[in-house]
Amino acid sequence: MSAADILGYTAGAITSLTFLPQVIKTWKAKSAKDVSLMMFVIAAVNEAMWIVYGAMLDNWVIILTNAIVLAMSLIMIVLKLKYGK
Repeated sequence: MSAADILGYTAGAITSLTFLPQVIKTWKAKSAKDVSLMMFVIAAVNEAMWIVYGAMLDNWVIILTNAIVLAMSLIMIVLKLKYGK
């Protein structure tokens, strides 16, 4: 594995944690009143596009990183719809 691969996977792992604090906070508080639904919808669409791009390049760093962030975006959308009031 090259230094570029190590850097890419490390950066991808850190990027994958981007929405984790918000997911945890919303889950524990059972409140998403102040969370922007549109932000997570835009993020989900963006992550889906990055996954397709990564697949076109056969780049697993892009695919895996964005799949994890997409999952968290979708979780936040569900939590917002459930606890948004």
